[in-house]
Amino acid sequence: MIVAKEAEFSRGFWLEILFRAFLAVIFLKLEDAEPFERKIHPEELWLYKNPQKEDYVPTNVLWPLVFIPPFAIIVITFQITKDKFDLRQGVLSSTLALSLSGIIVDILKLIVGRPRPDFFWRCFPNGDTNSELNCNGDRDVIKEGRKSFPSGHCSFAFASCGFIAFYLAGKLRTFAISGKGYSWNLCAFLIPLGIALIVALSRTCDYHHHWQDVLIGSLIGFGISYLCYRHYYPCLDSQFCHRPYLIAVN
Repeated sequence: MIVAKEAEFSRGFWLEILFRAFLAVIFLKLEDAEPFERKIHPEELWLYKNPQKEDYVPTNVLWPLVFIPPFAIIVITFQITKDKFDLRQGVLSSTLALSLSGIIVDILKLIVGRPRPDFFWRCFPNGDTNSELNCNGDRDVIKEGRKSFPSGHCSFAFASCGFIAFYLAGKLRTFAISGKGYSWNLCAFLIPLGIALIVALSRTCDYHHHWQDVLIGSLIGFGISYLCYRHYYPCLDSQFCHRPYLIAVN
């Protein structure tokens, strides 16, 4: 009976992995899609005339930042507890949060088509405008410049760091009765969120997003991470918060 349950759970795990691969393909397709070309009126052009600057957190830094830490913490926890069910559920929860966050944000970007704060210089690299406001810059740069709302950096950062915060809070029982009164427990929960906040604020400092983009992107990432975490783990004040549902109900 135990062997049969183990085989069934293993099959379910690989089906979940395949589903996440499917979500990744959807995300990549959405990344390459054309956003809605929102009309810009001359009187609002000042909103998009901020200078062009390099990303404070470039994409080649963002991807390792959002993917490596969650998996590292899950693996380290496994090395301590030797709980393979928790290892699997942690991987499923974190990957689902990142996948859904990316897809939801990309769909909103394409529908809204809001120009970035530095869109003017993407549209008119030489500063030469025309009465019709028809862009004469690089096509790919312009397309990316129409994907300001909401912020993908913020959603990924909060989806990743949010999961880490919830996962650590569960393992350390930060909000359960047995974990109350320890400041290091609370700091372990807050530090990942602080890192995500720094990434989010950097998007306004490099003029790649408006504050509304940052706020909504952060809320989406944080909300999705909590939803996905709770799909696999009990609430944080439960006496079983350190164990995934599969184990906690047994």
